[in-house]
Amino acid sequence: MQLLSVNIGQRQPIAAKNGQTGIFKRPASQPVWVGALGLAGDHIQDTKNHGGPEQAVYVYTQPDYDAWSAFLGQPLEPGLFGENLLISGLESAATPMGTRLRIGGVLIEVTSARIPCDTLAARMNDPQFVKTFRRQRRPGFYTRVLEEGEVSAGDAVMLERQMPPGTPTVLDAFEFFYTKSPTREQMERLLTAPIHHKMRAQLEERLSRG
Repeated sequence: MQLLSVNIGQRQPIAAKNGQTGIFKRPASQPVWVGALGLAGDHIQDTKNHGGPEQAVYVYTQPDYDAWSAFLGQPLEPGLFGENLLISGLESAATPMGTRLRIGGVLIEVTSARIPCDTLAARMNDPQFVKTFRRQRRPGFYTRVLEEGEVSAGDAVMLERQMPPGTPTVLDAFEFFYTKSPTREQMERLLTAPIHHKMRAQLEERLSRG
């Protein structure tokens, strides 16, 4: 696997939302520092729902891009989906939660699936894109940073920890978000993985209520 692109976004207006955003990301031409809260120089506008140590880096994959390109009928540029890192050789949906990837001097751990919002729809100039993204089931994943360092396009991506068979996947977490009445078994299964701390706390609280 290889790191194909490192993308950062500056704060800029987004007309469809009458506000500011950092979702318009562009490939960096120099090495970029990745810290516990994300990539140096990358703007996060909605800090309530994005960013933080449990969603420090958003990763998308070339197989996902290839599928979107075929679906939309056009070539797509890196950063279109607001990802920080674009990597080859991996499909996001099938990636087990807790998977660890070594990229350059950085070690990241998969914590959660990306849930689409109206900012993504505005970025794509399509009010229905949240529903489209949901149907395509290619969410990409957020990660926590276990070891800080620099990354550059072209860096090798190494699988540092492979989770055991049966570990909930990114797609499992994505589908769970849309499940109105999850079973106790579904919630307990997600808790077997090192998921986002906020999600863990919510699941544990729901289970405690019986």
